[in-house]
Order: sequence, then C-alpha cells, then structure tokens
Amino acid sequence: MPTYTPPTKDMQYLLHDVLNVSARDIPGYDELDRDFTNAILEEAGKLATNVLQPLNTVGDAQGCTLENGVVRTPEGFKAAYDEMRAGGWTGLDMDPEYGGQGMPNIMLTSTGEMFSAANMAFQMYNGLTHGAMSAIHAHGSEAQKATYLPKMIAGDWSGTMNLTEPQCGTDLGLIRTKAEPQDDGTYAITGQKIWISAGEHDMTDNIIHLVLAKIPGGPEGVKGISLFIVPKFIVNEDGSLGERNALSCGGLEHKMGIHGNATCVMNYDGAKGYLIGEVNKGMRAMFTMMNEARLAVGTQGYAQGAVAYENALGFALDRLQGRDVTGVKAPEKAADPIIVHPDVRRNLMDQKSFVEGARAFAFWGATLIDEAHRNNSKEAEDMISLLIPVLKGFLTDKGFETTVLAQQTLGGSGFTQEWGLEQFVRDARITMIYEGTNGIQSLDLVGRKLGLNGGKTVMDFFALVKGFIKENEGNADLKTGFLDPLKTASKDLQAAGMYFMAEGMKNPNNALSGSYDFMHLFGHVCLGLMWAKMAKASMAALDAGDTDTEFHETKIATGRYYMARQLPMTGTHLARITSGAEPVMALEAANF
Repeated sequence: MPTYTPPTKDMQYLLHDVLNVSARDIPGYDELDRDFTNAILEEAGKLATNVLQPLNTVGDAQGCTLENGVVRTPEGFKAAYDEMRAGGWTGLDMDPEYGGQGMPNIMLTSTGEMFSAANMAFQMYNGLTHGAMSAIHAHGSEAQKATYLPKMIAGDWSGTMNLTEPQCGTDLGLIRTKAEPQDDGTYAITGQKIWISAGEHDMTDNIIHLVLAKIPGGPEGVKGISLFIVPKFIVNEDGSLGERNALSCGGLEHKMGIHGNATCVMNYDGAKGYLIGEVNKGMRAMFTMMNEARLAVGTQGYAQGAVAYENALGFALDRLQGRDVTGVKAPEKAADPIIVHPDVRRNLMDQKSFVEGARAFAFWGATLIDEAHRNNSKEAEDMISLLIPVLKGFLTDKGFETTVLAQQTLGGSGFTQEWGLEQFVRDARITMIYEGTNGIQSLDLVGRKLGLNGGKTVMDFFALVKGFIKENEGNADLKTGFLDPLKTASKDLQAAGMYFMAEGMKNPNNALSGSYDFMHLFGHVCLGLMWAKMAKASMAALDAGDTDTEFHETKIATGRYYMARQLPMTGTHLARITSGAEPVMALEAANF
C-alpha cells in the first residue's frame, strides 16, 4: 500500500528561504509569514494524508459508473468532497466578494500539489471547477457572477470546460456544436463534446458547464466561436434549482488512469445556454485562465513524480539484495538494502533532483501569476506566458519519467498493483496530453512565445539568468558547482534561439522540428536556475548558523547532482536542434 508524506518543510523552505514571499511587493503577500503559510500547509497536508490518499487506490479500483444517465463516483469520494468543501478549500484563492478566501495563487499551487499527489483523480474535480470559476469571474456579467460564483466557490456546485469534439481537439475551429439564438436572449446549444472531465457526477447539486459553440452565420474557424454557460439544472431567479437542462452524459471513457474521475461524453440537445463575454470571442474567454490551468497540470505532473519517489525511496531503504561492493553495510542481515548500490542511487537521485527542482520552478511560476494579476504587471504576465509551455510540457514529461524511474526502483514489485507504483505511472500519463499536448506546448513556445514583444521577453529571461550569475560570481562555492554549469546551459539555450532566428525564416520546419528539444532545453535551464537559487539560500543559511545542517547540506548535494548529471543534457538538445529539419522530414509519408 503506497504512502504519502506532505513535503511541508520543503515548501516552507521555498516560500521563505528561496522566494522570500512575505517580503515581496505583491498585494496579499505581506500576510504570508512563516506561521500563516505553515498553518495552511499543515491543514492541507492532513486532508491530503488522512482523507484523500486512502481513497486513491479505491478510486483506481472502482472507477466511476454510469447508470440511467447518473454517474456514481467511487466509494468515499462524496464524503471527502464534503470535507474539502467544509474546510473552504474549494474557494482558497477566489474573490472574497463571492465567498472566496482571496489567497494568492502560490498557496493554491502549493496545496494543489499535495492534493494531486495524494489523489490526482479526485483533485481534478476541483481543478475543472476552478477553471470555470475563473472564466466566469473574468468574463461573466455581474448577474452571472452573482448567480454562479458563490455556489461554485462554496463547493455546492461544480464546473467543467467543454472544448473537444469527436472530429477536433487542438484545431477548435472545426467544432460543430451550434448555439441557436432564442427570443428570450438565451441560446439553444446542440452538439457533442468528448473527454469532459467531471462532466457528470454525484458530488454536487449542480454542474455548471462552460461550452464552446458557434452561432450560425458567424465567421469561419476560431473567429466564430462563442462561450456559453450551460447549467445541468436551470437556476431560477431566486437562486433555487429549476428544471433539468437538455443535456446528458452519453458515456464514460475507459482510460489508462485517473479512473476515479468521470471523463464523459456530453450530449447537448437544445440545452439552454447563456452567452458569457462577447459574441465570437469565446476563445479569448476560454483561454483567460489557461496560464493557471497549465501551471496546475505541470504541478500534477511533478506531484505524481514526488509521491512515486517517496515510495521508491522507502522500498530502497528496506529491500535487501546483494552486498555493497565497497564493504558489507548490514552484516547482521542476509543482504544490504538496495540503496547501497550506485545504480539505485543514480535512479533515486534523478527522481529527487527533478522533483525538488520542479517544485521550485512551479512555485516561481505561481509568484509570477500573482504579480501579473495583483500588480497588473505586464512584465510578469509576459514572463509567465513565455514559461507556461515549459512548465506544462517539461514538468509533465519529466514527471511521468520520474514515476517510471520510481517503478523501476521496485523491480518486479513496481509492476504489480499491490505496491501502487504502476498507478502513479498510469495517472501521470494524462498530464502530457490534456490542456494541450506537450507537442503543442513546444510549438506554442517556439512559434508564438519566443517572438513575444518582438523577442524582448525571452531576452528578459536571459538577462535574469545572466544577472543572477553576475550578482553571485564572487561566491566561489556557488560558482564552480552551480553558476558555471548554468552559464553553459544558458548559452546553449541562446544558441538554439539564434539558430531558429537564422534558419526558421528560410525553412519553418527547421524551427518546428527542434521545438520539442527546445522546450526541454529551456526546462533544464529553468531547473538549473532554481537549483542555483536553492544552493545560494542553503549556503547562506549554513553561514548564518542554521542548525538544520543536514537539510541544507542535502539540498546543496542534490543540486550539485542535477547540475552535473542532468543539466548537461542541454548540449544534446542543442545538437538535435541544429541538425535541422532534414533528418526529421527525410521520409515520404508512404515510407514510414
């Protein structure tokens, strides 16, 4: 049976020793002192450990069932949801005007990691509602916000996002769902949506669907898409629930993982819908919350890696097999624990160095979202927009890889259901696909984000890295193990960008063929920067006489491992990028 221990100590270290949140000039951050954030994280950790984690294997084994149009969630899910709702977790960062607690995104990200690590399928119900709430808050009318947000924030109602249809996913311009205008100002929504997470379930009284559809006679493609609120039950003027809307769950998907989440085929048969935002501006409204949503998916990715690593480590400390080649370590036992073996250590260090670096990267991303929204900072908005494809794509790719490494640590036991590692692998796999496949993330990064503000934003990133290196080059301990490797990796990233500029205009495929490698190259540089910042913080803590020497020395050693064993991958990615499109495009389609 797998275990989960919330990493509250590491989170506190990031918040206060590395990011220094309480001193940041961002509204609401002055309240984030150590005692306050510790109280939030400790309570979230208890909920994750005591309530959500025991249901993870239950949800995986039972899945959801569809009976006469009603979806039943796994045993215990509704009670767990009621407990989460009672604790106010469903509205943690939402507007206090509508009943939310108004906390910064950094707290949503940190608690969200714990909830996802404990039970990813369960946390997805909250994640979809959060996205719907954000869209309504940003684009809804005052009446719409007053009607839907209080109930959704309180957790009485949940929400979904309806984009994909059988014939289209990424290319939403091909959607066929129609929105026919009605005399009363509403719209009749007709069409089918697929892969709708939490589309139907038994945990809330109402489900507020946000549906992309086309009004007949509008522009072709994505320019003709509008966004509609389509509630499962019509909400009366007094706030009570009225008749059932003309929508239904037509089936549940049978999936590789996240069995505890209801992934639905949703049928709309002239359902009553309410336009949100402007006509034909649905894509803009839907993508308002995309930075936050993709950061949340990146967090899911490394969170599965984190819980998988915890269980792999526990196994490696206990499993007896073979002897240490340098000398017996447990003479009283029949064999030594497998953690004595260098290749097992390599495996575990790959996991540990990624998870802790990824957590720092995600937390930094959350502070940028807070700065963008709370300070109305265009610079922060542009920087997080640049980094989001990397946060989503790199962290989920490597998060999945980490679950596989953890599974490998257990050998044959990792392949069996009893130990739980195979569930982490299966659950993590979806993070590389939804909210835009990672291939799409890489194309977004190279095709759109590198050119943001005429290239100024990516140059700002390079300046940020260069500035950190220059500011700390007098620190000899930091320079050799951290700053020098970071400088080399950053130069690789800049060289890749220059290659795209020089060759992409001649042949766009030269850039697009290297986009995936560029996303990973960028990700390694970001984690290298995070490890350099963590090493600086831990070295400073040790110099200041911090008594927790084991924690800080472990942090520095883990960072040195990443810089020495993982960061050099930037050279490999650069070599792949500069090979151009020819090796990728050489075969005719018929020759594959």
